[in-house]
Amino acid sequence: MGSPGVDVPRPAGADPFRERLLDGLAESIAERGYRDTTVADIVRHAKTSKRTFYAHFAGKNECLLDLLDIENARMVEAIRAAVDPHGHWHTQIEQAIDSYVRTVAARPTIWLTWIREFPALGDAARPTQRRETQRLIDMLMDLTRSPGFREAGLPGITRPLALILLGGLRELTAYSLEDGEDIRGIADTAVAACAALVSRGYPGAHQQARERA
Repeated sequence: MGSPGVDVPRPAGADPFRERLLDGLAESIAERGYRDTTVADIVRHAKTSKRTFYAHFAGKNECLLDLLDIENARMVEAIRAAVDPHGHWHTQIEQAIDSYVRTVAARPTIWLTWIREFPALGDAARPTQRRETQRLIDMLMDLTRSPGFREAGLPGITRPLALILLGGLRELTAYSLEDGEDIRGIADTAVAACAALVSRGYPGAHQQARERA
């Protein structure tokens, strides 16, 4: 199962029927939204049967958890691949945001579901939600401890700051998608906010960014 614009290979040994069902859910979300999607919609898009669906998932919520976990992992992989750890720290932020925006733009309904519908699944979603959040936190902490950040004398981002950054970016994304705006329009604001947060308390950082520009 691949996302348009994000070239990530299938996991080795992936079950082709499971992959088709996940793609079927993604297509139904794009067509009808998650709340109005039924198992019948999923199997229609997957060109398979309800019997096959229930052989793999207990219901559509479980299917969604699997889909969002995979998409989240692919987003993280794409961002890590897009960022040059030896580049200027501000360039690294631009690269990360550009990759994030392109990933969201490829499947906007999936990411709006991730932000708005996913938390509403309650306790069943909690382990997946924590795993996805930790995956993103680890990525942010790793990226801000790269050679480019160290060369600028910038300390790596802390876990609380990573959570603040993620929360703000998620809401900015959701508002843009809900308003029908081009998600690429958030890029400059997102870069500026991230740069301000990661360079906190370092007076020379913004001067460096201005000189680079």
